[in-house]
Parts: sequence; C-alpha cells; structure tokens
Amino acid sequence: MIGREDSKGNDLFFTCSLIDYMARKTKNKRAVIVNALGKASITKIYQLADVYHSDNIDRVCDDFIESASITEGTFDNVAAAKYSIPSHWDIGKVYKRLILGISKAENINIIDALFAAYNSFVSDKIDDYNSSFYYDAPQNILNAYLDGTIE
Repeated sequence: MIGREDSKGNDLFFTCSLIDYMARKTKNKRAVIVNALGKASITKIYQLADVYHSDNIDRVCDDFIESASITEGTFDNVAAAKYSIPSHWDIGKVYKRLILGISKAENINIIDALFAAYNSFVSDKIDDYNSSFYYDAPQNILNAYLDGTIE
C-alpha cells in the first residue's frame, strides 16, 4: 500500500469517476453507461486504471463512449441542479465507498458490486444533486441500499 489507500481502492475510485464523467458528457444515467460498457470494459477500466488516470480523461472517456456506441441521452442532472454541483471525482468517491460496502456485505466481487450499485434505486438518489443524499455518511448510503429503502 502506497499512500492513504490501497491501489485497488484508488482504481475503483477512478473507474467510478470515469463512469460519472461519461454520464455527464453523454447526458445519460449512470446505469446506462455501466450497462452499455458491460463487464468486460468495466473490468478493463478497473484493471488498467493506473494507466488510464495518467492519460487525458476526455480522450479516455471518448474512446470508451465510441467503443460502446453510447449515444446522447436526455438525463442532465448537472443542468437540473439548483445548488452546488459535486464534481465527478466527488461522486466517484461516493460510489467507490458504496461498492466496497456492497462487496463486503454481500460477499461478491467488486465488478458485480459495481453493477449492483449502479443498477439500484440508490444510484438515482445519489445522482439527484438537489437532495443531500450523496452527502450522507457512507454507512447510511450503504444501509439504504442493503435495506432497500431510505429512511
């Protein structure tokens, strides 16, 4: 481990941040991006994140958008935000923590946990920047996912 976090945690953080960046760029929900990329591409991003993060994020983003044939959508949570907009890095960190929690709680691998997180109702709540849900404590977000409800 070099730094404050292990390298695979940093790789997951980059993967989630790139997913958010692609979603914002194409105006799609995060689940649309994840499902369009598929497990093979998500795994590639995760495994090569230490290389991709050294490259221009727009080029990396465009390459994956093109290879997955992701088209422009109509979901623009950035434009709809009435308040301060979290960066793709901020949201990447929220998803990273959620995915690590799901992986541990459900004893599944990181990629399966990633697909579970982005395809859950919690993803829609995280991506509503007019709420404060994405600012909640990581354990509260995980509990909402595990309980299937937000209290």
